[in-house]
Amino acid sequence: MTSKLPANPRNVSGRRATPWIPFLLISVSIAFLGLILIVPVASVIGYAFSKGFSAYLVALQSPDTVAAIRLTLITAAIVVPVNTIFGVAAAWAIAKFDFRGKHFLITLIDLPFSVSPVIAGLVFVLLFGAQGWFGPWLQERDISIVFAFPGIVLATLLVTFPYVAREIIPVMQLQGREAEEAAVSLGAGGWTAFFRVTLPGIRWALVYGVILCNARAMGEFGAVSVVSGHIRGLTTTMPLQVEILYNEYDLAGAFAVASLLMLLALITLLIKAAVEAFGPARH
Repeated sequence: MTSKLPANPRNVSGRRATPWIPFLLISVSIAFLGLILIVPVASVIGYAFSKGFSAYLVALQSPDTVAAIRLTLITAAIVVPVNTIFGVAAAWAIAKFDFRGKHFLITLIDLPFSVSPVIAGLVFVLLFGAQGWFGPWLQERDISIVFAFPGIVLATLLVTFPYVAREIIPVMQLQGREAEEAAVSLGAGGWTAFFRVTLPGIRWALVYGVILCNARAMGEFGAVSVVSGHIRGLTTTMPLQVEILYNEYDLAGAFAVASLLMLLALITLLIKAAVEAFGPARH
């Protein structure tokens, strides 16, 4: 018994598509990107330089803006290394070892993805605020966490700690345990096996996770807004400074800071694209 072949097998196999379908998909993608990305970016740049380049520089040299830039960079400089260490340790434990509570640990790592950053900020207010669980004890010792720099760092840590771990865990799981076990059987210690065997295989995933963590740390608004207290020159990061200037109808200043934040994001995206393009080829 012979089966009946389709009249046009090339259409069934998908090798020859209708000519207008790729054109339509590309046009929709370009139009969507234009409305969602290109137009807003052009608007930010236009407003930032609406009063001239000299006014743009003056806006960025404002003491409050300089303090916001400094606070954002310092916070990222603290948060990213801490989350990198945590991410590598958590990924190594999850991918290379079996232990009780493993799935619970994975759930905790994913928790910031499902919880609003505002809720994350409120958690620290409830813990360390004046009426919080540890508030009176902290006040007696003149320790400020909420509405101070430590609260900003803690809030940023909470919302960004999954990024490095979540990028590394699948790569480590794909590696398996055989290479490390072989290294240990040949006399290598745990740290030697990690740096000589495990780390080279995850280096690009690690770089990618660090980039994402840094981008989120610099652009975080919700959690930081709750714990910062909006004290100008002290606890306002760049996103908060944009909001303050915008609410004061200082559009040129607000968009000047926004353009700088956008530049940092653009640099992050370029590094991310470079890692995606050249990382796997070198791996």
